[in-house]
Amino acid sequence: QVQLIESGGGLVQAGGSLRLSCAASGRSGSSYVMAWFRQVPGKERELVAAINGGGGTYYANSVKGRFTISRDNAKNTMYLQMNSLKPEDTAVYFCAARLGYRVDLVAYAYWGQGTQVTVSS
Repeated sequence: QVQLIESGGGLVQAGGSLRLSCAASGRSGSSYVMAWFRQVPGKERELVAAINGGGGTYYANSVKGRFTISRDNAKNTMYLQMNSLKPEDTAVYFCAARLGYRVDLVAYAYWGQGTQVTVSS
């Protein structure tokens, strides 16, 4: 079992930056893929970025070149550095994890509570 807690959300101006963190506890480690999803009301949850234990990554086309996902396995913590933020990045961001190494899959077993990111124009 893995427990995930996101932090770092907030209000930023368009063009600004924000860094999200996801702290994992319980059963976790390099055998887990960790990911960031986001969701806005009335829309499906979207896979933003994922990273496996070997450092392999996936990014949604909408965030490529702007967001960077990383993880510190020693600290059981994952990060999402969000640069050049746009109003359309506004969403609740969720941390997720699953066993495996594929970063292009969307089925995740463990979820955090979400943190709100709001980008003003």
